[in-house]
Amino acid sequence: MLSNRHALITGAGTGIGAAIALRLAQAGCRLTLCGRSHATLQAQAEALSAQVPDVAVLIAPMDVADEHAVQAAVQQAQARFGPVNILVNNAGQASSQPFAKTDAVLWQQMIGVNLTGTYHCIQAVLPGMLEAAKAGTPGRIVNIASTAGLKGYAYVSAYVAAKHGVVGLTKALALELARKGVTVNAICPGYTETDIVCETVQNIVGKTGKSEAEARQALAASNPQQRLVQPQEVAQSVLWLCAAGSDAINGQAIAIDGGELAG
Repeated sequence: MLSNRHALITGAGTGIGAAIALRLAQAGCRLTLCGRSHATLQAQAEALSAQVPDVAVLIAPMDVADEHAVQAAVQQAQARFGPVNILVNNAGQASSQPFAKTDAVLWQQMIGVNLTGTYHCIQAVLPGMLEAAKAGTPGRIVNIASTAGLKGYAYVSAYVAAKHGVVGLTKALALELARKGVTVNAICPGYTETDIVCETVQNIVGKTGKSEAEARQALAASNPQQRLVQPQEVAQSVLWLCAAGSDAINGQAIAIDGGELAG
């Protein structure tokens, strides 16, 4: 389906990123897995090789908030597999604080990882992606945002601001690249079965005294299907945006939330 396309995925070691890596490997992509932990990426590469024996995988550790680290990782990836044809900006962090306690350090951390990190990665891969698109291999940029990029949530104002920024960047860049063979879309999952949600559950438990089961139920309650989104569901949406026939899907922010934003 996507044979020999070069896909670079940030936050690829666990959760949504790991699910996306598996789905794109199954579709025939060559993969560059990025994240901050070399050990986590190595374990994910080994797991992928066990599930998709002929997959070509490179691990390129980096912090998306560090421009120089991103540039170095992308150069390494392009030297190995050629231009990046599919970029999935999945790396992200969420920290909860009332706005009055959201200091400049936390604010900059949320903006740096969630929004500026997306900017850094796009800047690094785009020249090569455009050249490949001009030669006939379309480019796909998929930004994993959040329903927090489409609505407000209390106590995570910095995260919400960053994810709104990701959606805005998606729409603006989609218009710039619309006639150049590259599409730019955002996927906006609701609460998803990931490490970030596990941390949120523990935060709720610590601050409210609720049990883990009660905290998880409280998060799932925002989803009309009364459940958490699964990473594989997000991965399937990424594959759909990258596959043949998706050329007209551009500048969209697609909610994967069981209908949370439908009301």
